[in-house]
Amino acid sequence: MKFMKNETLFKLGQKIRYERVKRKMSQEELAEFANMNFRSISYIECGKHDVKFLTLEKIAKALDVEISDLIQFKM
Repeated sequence: MKFMKNETLFKLGQKIRYERVKRKMSQEELAEFANMNFRSISYIECGKHDVKFLTLEKIAKALDVEISDLIQFKM
């Protein structure tokens, strides 16, 4: 399956990756804290997976940030 890049999803994924790495967390650790599969985290970070609001909420809680912090793309 070929994925089309969506700029917004890509930026969101990069922001999630930035926050995760800043906290010295692996994708597996983030997935565990967010009660998700680590492959989903990987797809989200690569911008290959559309993110539901509730999923974004779980990721934000696992990273101890507000959802608004994740959708502000200035880094």
